Amino acid sequence: MKVVACYAVKGGVGKTAAAVNIAWLAARDGYRTLLWDLDSQAGATFLLRGRTKVKGGSRRLLQGKSDAARAIRETADPGLDLLPADTSYASTDVDLNAMKRSEHRVAKVLAGFALDYDLVILDCPAGLSLLSANIVHAADVVLVPIVPSPLSLRTLDQVVDLATQTNSDVDVMAFLSMVERRRALHRDVVDLLHGRYADVARTVVPNSALIERMGQRRRPIVATSPESTGAAAYRGLWGELATRLGLATARPDSA
Repeated sequence: MKVVACYAVKGGVGKTAAAVNIAWLAARDGYRTLLWDLDSQAGATFLLRGRTKVKGGSRRLLQGKSDAARAIRETADPGLDLLPADTSYASTDVDLNAMKRSEHRVAKVLAGFALDYDLVILDCPAGLSLLSANIVHAADVVLVPIVPSPLSLRTLDQVVDLATQTNSDVDVMAFLSMVERRRALHRDVVDLLHGRYADVARTVVPNSALIERMGQRRRPIVATSPESTGAAAYRGLWGELATRLGLATARPDSA
């Protein structure tokens, strides 16, 4: 089982949209896929039409005192399951701080799914916290959306530093999100990031009204508008990510 964490220090950068679309594409390609929504804002749960309820809340789940498998729900898409968010995730850092081996709790929960899924996508809350250290420790790849602004380099450096301190084996893969090619600043940042970091994906996700409308349709753009530039970008990103993970894709694509 491979684990991908969609994580960013800054919020509002397209993290949840990437998590949901990549999870859908992985399931389409035949991989048994679980999306675990770890963000108390529950964006991924909403987009996949789930209910924000985990029996016993995050504390009992991470302590191993509740059966995580019973909290998993099927989605409308074959092969794609959801472990929904819960409002109690807002206090996860407090709960983790009181637990033994607190940096390993997410990995311990995931170990219980190892025979059931080929791929787990973690949709993570923004910020630097004990939960984010847990997530990086558990992941094979940390997928980091970066918006095209001068501060992007700093936030990416923070994620790289966290990965170095937490899990030396994890692969950090950044990608540019919400890009408007007509803006000179955006073009400059794209060129700068691609020139400075070897681990920035070649795929660039555009600033798209169709991606924003995912919240209205509560469906991934790759399912509702497969011919759009946004959907092509997510297919390209999934292709690059699958290569990192050593997985095959049914329809290789590029953006």
